[in-house]
Amino acid sequence: MATSIVPRSKPMERGVVLQRTLQTDSHQKYFLYVPRQGGNAAKIFITVHGISRNVREHAKEFAAYAEKYGVVMIAPYFPADRFPDYQRLGRKGNRADIVLNAIVAEVAQLTGANSNKLYLFGYSGGAQFVHRYMFAYPERVARIVLGAPGWYTLPDASLKFPIGIQPVLSIPQVQFNSARFLNIPVCVLVGEKDNRRDAELNKSTTIDRLQGKTRIERGRRWVEEMSYQARLLGLPTTYDFHLLPDSPHSFAISMERGGMGERTFDFLFPES
Repeated sequence: MATSIVPRSKPMERGVVLQRTLQTDSHQKYFLYVPRQGGNAAKIFITVHGISRNVREHAKEFAAYAEKYGVVMIAPYFPADRFPDYQRLGRKGNRADIVLNAIVAEVAQLTGANSNKLYLFGYSGGAQFVHRYMFAYPERVARIVLGAPGWYTLPDASLKFPIGIQPVLSIPQVQFNSARFLNIPVCVLVGEKDNRRDAELNKSTTIDRLQGKTRIERGRRWVEEMSYQARLLGLPTTYDFHLLPDSPHSFAISMERGGMGERTFDFLFPES
């Protein structure tokens, strides 16, 4: 009787940034870093690019931190043609939140990392995605850091998503539970020179009125509102806001001169 030999899967390469294709979607790319010393049940850190789609830069800049802290790093890629609205989870085009969940599931299966609670960072448009992902999936999120979002979703059920948390038909199955997402620690980082109303900034009169006119003002107001709403529920949740020294609206400069990488990992993994 003939027997077949099932090939053993190749061990995941460690200590190097890998570009991968999602096994269930040949069009979906992401970057992965598995630390040399990180064993099974390692925590998962996710970094999300802004609208410049500089995913490779994110992966390269954060790989050393992932190695130092012993965490598995995922950097998803949301190209403009497939994800024109990823910052708002995906009301048109593909749903970025669902794709991220698929990537996390694959990485957990490949590496043995712990996907129960995620640690997320996003810059600019990526920070918009990250805090809205936290609102939609509070049960999956441990902590987040937001790097200079252009604007925010407010914890206000009287305003429709994405301005507030009143559900909309464009993202079905997503409900918002403020008692759960207000329990998640958040840190907002904005460059001290990031006060220009540049071409990428949302300049709608509604956002200006509700949140302010610059990324600095909007970040401070959002942190204050989140803190206030958490206190109303008796939650002692940590909400931090920091200005990054000598930094404009630039991921690269914020990492190089502003110390954004150190602040991000110190906040996400304070016990390490």
